[in-house]
Amino acid sequence: MTPERPPLERPRHEGLDARIADLVAPTIEHMGYELVRVQVSGKERPVVQIMADRADGTPFTVEDCEQISHAVGAVLDVSDPIKAEWTLEVSSPGIDRPLTRAKDWERFAGHVATVEMLVPLDGRKRFRGIVLGADAENARLRLDEGGDITLPRAGMRRAKLVLTDELIAAAAAQTQGKN
Repeated sequence: MTPERPPLERPRHEGLDARIADLVAPTIEHMGYELVRVQVSGKERPVVQIMADRADGTPFTVEDCEQISHAVGAVLDVSDPIKAEWTLEVSSPGIDRPLTRAKDWERFAGHVATVEMLVPLDGRKRFRGIVLGADAENARLRLDEGGDITLPRAGMRRAKLVLTDELIAAAAAQTQGKN
């Protein structure tokens, strides 16, 4: 008997982004990927941006983008969540990736991140510091100016790693370890 895989945590989305994420996530997951982010921008000809990772942790390739693009394009064509003409972009999260899931916050603990909140917390919306980790509800940072802060993940507008020499070195080491 094979062990059951734990359910994947999907990033939080709202509105049209959420509808599209709900439509495409099962297809992406069935293909062996994890959805990192869906973002729709533009009004006249919307751009649907899909960001994904390989579930097995191996490096993401151009071929992965092509496979996801074909599959997701078909799903969106059939379900038609956007009534206007739209463009699809598929990419990896990159080195300075967004932090959308608790596992991202755990994986990148020790690296620098910036966070922008939807509403001010302690009189401010923007925070920068060392990632300390997260759970389903909150993420923790050691602020650049000192002290630790707990930020509600549901209240984040965006959270993103900062490109540093340490992050580049860690990404290079991980890539070498997978080859």
